[in-house]
Parts: sequence; C-alpha cells; structure tokens
Amino acid sequence: MASRGDSPRGFLPPDPRVEEPYRLTPQLAFRVAILAFLALGIFAVLFLRLWALEILSGDKYLALANDNRVRTLSLDAPRGQILDRNGHKLVENAAGTRVELWPFDLPKSWPAQRRELRTLSVVTGVSVKDMLKELKARADDPLTPVVVESGLHRDQIFYLREHTSQMPGVHLADSFLRAYPYQSLAAQVLGYVGQISPDEYKKLRHRGYQATDAIGQAGIEHVYDTYLRGRDGIAQQTVDSRGRPKGARRTVRQWRPGETLRLTLDIGLQRAAERALTYGIKLARLDGHTLADGGAIVALDPRNGSVLAMASNPTYKPSIFVGRKDPQKLAPLLDRNVAARDNHPGINRAIDAAYPPGSTFKPVTALAAMQEGLMRPYDIIPCTPTYTKYKQTFLNWTPLIDQGMDLETALAVSCDTYFYELGRRFYVLPSSRGHKLQGWANRFGLGEPTGIDLSPESDGLIPTPEWRKKAFPASLGYGEIDRTWKPGYSIQLAIGQGDVLVTPLQLAVAYAVIANGGYRVTPHVADDIELTGNDGRPERVLRRFGSQPLQATGVDSTALRFVQQGLYEATHAAIGTSSGVFGSFKFPIAGKTGSAEKVVQVPGYPNGVKETQSWWCGYGPYNSPDIVVCAVIENGGHGGTAAAPAALQVFEQFFHTTATTTSHTSD
Repeated sequence: MASRGDSPRGFLPPDPRVEEPYRLTPQLAFRVAILAFLALGIFAVLFLRLWALEILSGDKYLALANDNRVRTLSLDAPRGQILDRNGHKLVENAAGTRVELWPFDLPKSWPAQRRELRTLSVVTGVSVKDMLKELKARADDPLTPVVVESGLHRDQIFYLREHTSQMPGVHLADSFLRAYPYQSLAAQVLGYVGQISPDEYKKLRHRGYQATDAIGQAGIEHVYDTYLRGRDGIAQQTVDSRGRPKGARRTVRQWRPGETLRLTLDIGLQRAAERALTYGIKLARLDGHTLADGGAIVALDPRNGSVLAMASNPTYKPSIFVGRKDPQKLAPLLDRNVAARDNHPGINRAIDAAYPPGSTFKPVTALAAMQEGLMRPYDIIPCTPTYTKYKQTFLNWTPLIDQGMDLETALAVSCDTYFYELGRRFYVLPSSRGHKLQGWANRFGLGEPTGIDLSPESDGLIPTPEWRKKAFPASLGYGEIDRTWKPGYSIQLAIGQGDVLVTPLQLAVAYAVIANGGYRVTPHVADDIELTGNDGRPERVLRRFGSQPLQATGVDSTALRFVQQGLYEATHAAIGTSSGVFGSFKFPIAGKTGSAEKVVQVPGYPNGVKETQSWWCGYGPYNSPDIVVCAVIENGGHGGTAAAPAALQVFEQFFHTTATTTSHTSD
C-alpha cells in the first residue's frame, strides 16, 4: 500500500498522449502585461484621433469633401461622315445637347426622386416609366449616367440650367447628332443611329463602348460602326455633393472623330431610282393594279459589283431617330401591326424581300439547258397557247402565238410554252445527273446570299426535291404526295414560277453574269475609309474595301451570246416585250420583262388573292455594259407596264439622256 505522502502519479505510469498542463510563470505574466499596455495605448491614440476628426474638425472636412468630388465625364466624339462616290455628304453631324440622369446624385427618398423625374418628364416628354426602366436596367452601375433625351431644344436647355439646384440628378452634356441633308434618300442603305441598349453595352463594353454611346442600329451605320464611331474624350469635373460644378472642367483626353466612309452610291442615280419607283407604282395603279404599293430598284456595275443605287419603297426618314422621338413617326418601324398596315417601310426590299422572278428567270433556264446539252439555240421548239404534259395543262402568257421559235425569238417574246418544254427536259434527266437547273441558278447567285456588306439579307429560294421533303415533313402530317417532286414543279421553275424566290439584288447579280461574259460579282456598298479634303475628294485612303475577285461560273461564251442577243431583241425587235419602252432610247439596252404571280394577303380575303409582280432586269450599253438595272413593282401587273418604264428612268439618269417611249404592255 502506498504511503500518505506518495503522489497519485506514482500509482500509474504517465500517459504519453496527454500534454502537461500549461503553467503561467512570473516572467511570462510580465510580458503579457506589457503587450496589453501597448495595445491599450494604441487604441487610446486612435480613439483620440478619431474624436479630433469627428468632433473638432468634422465640419471642416465635411465641407472639403462636399467641394472635392471628382467626376469623370465622357466627351462625345462626332461620328464619321458618309459620302457618296462623288463626295456628296449623305450623313453628317450637328452639335446638340443631351440630358442625363446620374443615379448616384438622385434624391435618396422616393417622393423627392419621383418629383424630380416628373419635372424632367414634363420638360423632355419622356415618361417617368421609361426613365425608371432605364435606371433599373443599370442598377448595378450607379456611377454611369442614363441618357434621357438627345437633341434638346433651346427652351428645354434654358429651363434645365435655371433649375439645376432643384434637380441634383439631372445633368446636361454636349453631344453630336446625325444630320441627313437628303432626308429620306437611301434610308434603308444608310440606316440610323440609336442609344446603346443595356444588352448591347454588355456585349460591346470590352471594345471601348460607353453606356452613353449612340451606335449604328441598321444599314451602313450598323455594319461600319467601328469605323464611324470615333473615340470619346475624357474630362474631369470637381462637383459638390449635389453634383454642382466647382471650378473649370479639365480635359484629360481629347475626343477623336470617326472616320469618313465613302460609298459606291451615286446620289443622282439614287434619287432617280427612288423617283422611278414612285413613277412605276403610279403607272401600275393607272393600269388598274390598285394594290401596287411598293417595290425596289438596284443599279449595279457588272464589272466589279459596285452598287450604284439601291432604292426601296415605301421608305422613311432616318432623322426620326434623332433627338426627341415621335412615337407616331416611329410606329411604322417599331410596331409590328403599324408596320404591316404601312407595308413595312423599314425593310430594304432590294436585299431582304424575295419575290418569284417570273420570266426574268428564263435566261438562266436557257443557259442551263444549253450547258447541259438539252437544246441548241437554233433548235425550233413550238410556242403554243397551251402546253399539256402529265395530264396537266400549262398556259402561255398570251394565246395569240402559235408557231415554232428559236431561243432568241423565244426570249424576245417571252414564250412560256417554249420554256415549259425545257423544264420538262430537266425533269426527265437521270437522277445521277443531279438538279442541273437549280445548280446553274445557284452559280449565277440565285437562292443564296450575295455577300453584300449590308444586313439582313434574304437567302431567297431555289427549290429542290430535298428542300420539298424538308419543307413538308411527314411529322407535321404531310403525305407522300405533298413531299414528292412532281414534273409540274420543274416546268414552273423554268419560267420563274412556283416556289422559287429571289431578291432584286440577287437577280441583278445574275444579269451581271450575262452582261460581263460569265463572271459572278460580289456586290458592295462601301468603297473606302479616308481622310477627306475640302473639295470632297479623298486626301488619303486609310482602308480600301473595293471589289472582291470575280468568280467564273463556267458558262459557255457562245451560249451567252445567244442569250444576250435574245435580251437585245426583247428591247428592240418589234415583237420584244419591252421594245416600246427602250426601242427609241439612244443607248442600246438589253433586258427582260417578268410578270410573276404571287398570293398577297388582302383585308377581307382570308386566303389571299393572286397578284402579279412586275419585273424588268437588264443592262447597257449592250456591247460594253457599264450598268445593270433590276426593278420590281409589287402587285404592279405586267413587266412592260410598270417595271420597265421605271428602269428606263434610271438609265436616263445614268446616260444623261431621255427617251421617247410608247406604251407596251406584255410579260
């Protein structure tokens, strides 16, 4: 038994896993006390310093803080000018003033903020709802202003400046506004500029765009915005707590203007094309086609693809997007129902509207048939009032012709039944040969984008058996008969009817192939970026866009000559479908009319009504073409009635001469 004086630890051996208890020695306690006194002293000094700043000098530093807030301001850069090919200013700039809301400076209480927004709404006409919507969209960035309105009038500016102290969140800034000397001319080509949206800002901020920027929203303004926008400057301004300036503004970086963009358009030809569209629509209505209400004209250089004119009707004025917005004027462009009522003035019909080409497609059929050995240009094929095959009868556009014809004559009189036979010959080709007619149409630029530097651009449609199966899927209840390519489809395609759709620009590219000897051009509107002199001529070209290399189509030159001759007879022979329009013109023009049926939706007719689209497409001078012109008048009737006279006016402007015309109404 252990004695009373024995330690309990002697009862069992020590456990190595258990640490010895911590022992506070006198030396360690002394060190802790010293550290505690040091910490207490430091906190005492900090407390006394804070007390001095808050209590003794608080008013002094508050005043300094209120008078020394530095605000970084963006200085708008003027956008680059847009010129036509001869240096005429299509778009320029005008100095303006915009009003901004700075979220950080707005009153903190909702009643005070609402009063300020209501006052601003009365002055600018912008609703409080719209302002709150923009503020909410930028809620995560309270230091970036929201642009409420640009292009303020003098009375608005004076009022806001006089009431600055009562509206702390409202600020005025200098800006530049787009100006359009020619008003609506080339509106769909030029496009317009609008305030950058929150979504656009998120995508573009890494490229230097600011939340207050105006950017191109359509047309050339959109496609070439990178060149046109310039670089904004930066300034610093000392303001008080209510945003009021305290001292002069200091420019940190001066703005750099946008670069000048020269286009291939000719302003005189553009004006003539737009007037010609109005004239063509008027002629169609006088001829009884009361639904004629729009159209497009394209003028193209067949040697390099330069777009000389691109007109679309109806149109609009880009200036409606500048300054204070009028909802009624904007509605046809932004409201779907109003746009439909006004026939969609915002659409560039030259590139984004597709129509059945009718007989203007026949030269493509003829060239494809000769290339594939389905006929020779001097073969005689019957031109009859009707064409019956596969227990189906197809009508000629006129019942007055019943005789055999060669290719040139068939093109001149636009004989449908001649080309029906060619369509049948394509249909009976072995499947191993592929879809030859469609393939040649694609080679000439039909049924696919042209590559022009504008958007949006319609693909058009050259229908094939594969397309039909995809367009009418069994999964949607279509039967095999709906999905099968029938002979009638090839027969109708041969005269540009059925499901085929082309844009006026695509057809102009196809006719450029005929005019230039077999080469496909890539159309373009921009010519170069440049520094421009006072005389409108380029002092120095910074970047040239120019033309893309020509693409050889492989079409036989002999076949082309027969088609070219047929198009010349169509405008000059007594039997030609547009000889009454072009026969007396001083410069020899070659071209083809077209009258294409299309179902048009009309109020009161749930299933629509069939209307005829009036076409004319051709080039001149015949022996050495400088220009291709394609015109379409929506619901305008026969090609010789509306489209051909409209196209003639463009040629008259281009060649600076007039023609004596006689009425000639035919396909």
